[in-house]
Amino acid sequence: MPPPTPNPWRLSVAPMMDWTDRHCRVLHRLITRRTRLYTEMVTTGALLHGDVPRHLDYSEAEHPVALQLGGSEPEDLAACARLAERWGYDEVNLNCGCPSERVQRGAFGACLMAEPQLVADGVAAMRGATALPVTVKHRIGIDRVESYDFVRDFVGTVHQRGGCGVFIVHARNAWLQGLSPKENREIPPLRHELVHRLKRDFPALTIVVNGGLAGDDALAAQLPHVDGAMVGRHAYHEPWSMAGWDQRFLGADAPAATAREAVEEAFVAYMEGLADQGTSWSHASRHMLGLHNGQPGARRWRQVWSDHRLKGERPTAVMRLARAAMAQGSGLARLPA
Repeated sequence: MPPPTPNPWRLSVAPMMDWTDRHCRVLHRLITRRTRLYTEMVTTGALLHGDVPRHLDYSEAEHPVALQLGGSEPEDLAACARLAERWGYDEVNLNCGCPSERVQRGAFGACLMAEPQLVADGVAAMRGATALPVTVKHRIGIDRVESYDFVRDFVGTVHQRGGCGVFIVHARNAWLQGLSPKENREIPPLRHELVHRLKRDFPALTIVVNGGLAGDDALAAQLPHVDGAMVGRHAYHEPWSMAGWDQRFLGADAPAATAREAVEEAFVAYMEGLADQGTSWSHASRHMLGLHNGQPGARRWRQVWSDHRLKGERPTAVMRLARAAMAQGSGLARLPA
């Protein structure tokens, strides 16, 4: 008998502004078929008053894929949840974790943790507007308040009054003053044990841990304590690290990809399609730069793909140059004179 299918949130790649765009998600899907993927955060204002196709268009190959929303007004969140369902997304996620000043000025992101009833109202409005799962991504606290009671009460309120059943928990506080978003990913201490405690206190809820996870061993250490793990920058900078996830963690009989070269070729074919549409393929190729990390000649390969002088060439031609440079860098071959 085949192993049971894991829950949908067993493994996922975090939403990351300016990084997890639709091109990035296509690359990740070539490496792992079953890992859940998330869009960059899209504000409700951008969807309700901006270019909806630009923000919501994606490839069918990306499923399962979730839309992350930034906003705080229940009516606006409900309208955007309806859009997410209309466009075929698999989940709507509310951002209650971003600490940037711009997001704070919009009265959403991590500062929403101080208003759990407002979050509950937003979640309830979204759940009333769509049949999609509505989830919340948040921190373990804000500023320098280290009390477990704070995050416990936040989760309890949003669950009991809003009906949310899935919480993705970044295991750091968000310091709303004095730290940049980058520093907020590094300076507040990681406290994974608080996320584990949430799972013990709310056993019926789906609790996913996020923050500082890098490598299969780190995932294997977390998964006995929670329902899932979300990986951020490590998955982006080391995309091949996801190659074994389907088989090791997600119940697949075989990995989605067995060779980096095959992923590169498939992604280059995708970029060829972009070029045929008149879209700059270099917006996509930047997501691939970590694919060969740790391999002989990888630095030469990255240099070719990063060379702005080649942006007018076809992706297939650039791939040939990059592979030749990689072979030379590894000592296996020489570039033509």
